[in-house]
Amino acid sequence: MKKIFLFLFLITSIFGFSQKVESYRLTKEQIIQRELNEVSDFPIYKAFEYSDKGGVYDLILTENKKIISKKDTLNTKIQAICVMNDHGGFLEKWRINDFLEDYIPKETTIWFWTKYCSTKDLDGDGFIDPVIVYGTRTEYGEIRRVKIITLHNNKKYAIRAVECDLDHCRSFKKDQNLNLLPEKIQVYLDLLIVKLRKEQNLLLTDG
Repeated sequence: MKKIFLFLFLITSIFGFSQKVESYRLTKEQIIQRELNEVSDFPIYKAFEYSDKGGVYDLILTENKKIISKKDTLNTKIQAICVMNDHGGFLEKWRINDFLEDYIPKETTIWFWTKYCSTKDLDGDGFIDPVIVYGTRTEYGEIRRVKIITLHNNKKYAIRAVECDLDHCRSFKKDQNLNLLPEKIQVYLDLLIVKLRKEQNLLLTDG
């Protein structure tokens, strides 16, 4: 009987180890080796691999680099794509697309704010909850829009903000279903908003 319990313990330990939640950034060489460039429409800005109870995933952040100069690289479109390796190909789990919008003052670039993105298990359920943050700048170099998208159980939950000095053109909106997220994820997002306000001098509030 003791041998049976020991066997079961070892099997549980092995499977528990295989389901370890972890994440790391891929190097340029790893991106090429995995042929991830075939997945995206635009050049890959950064890519991450993460694993959880659901499997192993590659998260690819791409920007179209519309204007490239010595001073700036300006993007008009971005994509975030999450895939799983599937028998030598890729099975897409989800995708985020966005682009410059027609604002005054004019938006000139859109980019991923990887400093504030994360691939962590935020609620401790054994599954990664990716948080994707990106923004836009105007022709005057000011931040115009900020968007925070959280993925939980492959569903997207968004926070959208428009920065403006005038009350009537400023906004801050959360998806109505955001309050359905586990409390730990909601707390993480609230703290992220506070961090963005403090570090980037943003208002992130309604007019």
